[in-house]
Amino acid sequence: MRGKGKLISWNAEKAFGFIAPLDKGSHIFIHKSGFNNKARVPAINDIITYTLSADKKGRTNAIEATFSGEKLTRKPTKKVNKFSMYLAVFFLATIVITWLLGKIPHLIPVTYCLLSLFTYIVYAFDKSNAKNGDWRTSEATLHGLALAGGWPGAAFAQQLLRHKSQKKEFRIAFWMTVLVNCR
Repeated sequence: MRGKGKLISWNAEKAFGFIAPLDKGSHIFIHKSGFNNKARVPAINDIITYTLSADKKGRTNAIEATFSGEKLTRKPTKKVNKFSMYLAVFFLATIVITWLLGKIPHLIPVTYCLLSLFTYIVYAFDKSNAKNGDWRTSEATLHGLALAGGWPGAAFAQQLLRHKSQKKEFRIAFWMTVLVNCR
């Protein structure tokens, strides 16, 4: 449910302020990132419509805030690109079938599966570290793991965790590691 209130304070230096709800409830914290329109500078007495949320510490704050007269536009959810995941499953299934037919040693499918699992876990830790502002895994390491055979795990991590799935240069390098492994 959306609430409505008046901006009663704004610290431009730190980009936060407080809203006094029109229904006379407790003042609500709002950060600049909580506004839908990032271009407009909030001003005292602006009427704001917002959605109540809670931060990581459980404190109430306003998000999806719009100024009076503006409409709320939500970002469309990003779709999962299933092609890379289907390719990864097809690749691993082909390797397992080839092993079952006695054409390759058992170490090859085991290695690809273990490297894929390990790579997925590394991506998951990197995603978590990115959210928390902690030390990150280098892109070279992520590409190295994919090149070594962990690309199926990387493909799943990029799509399911939505990590490293948008940066064009990274995606091009990733697909090069796939080509090297599939040749």
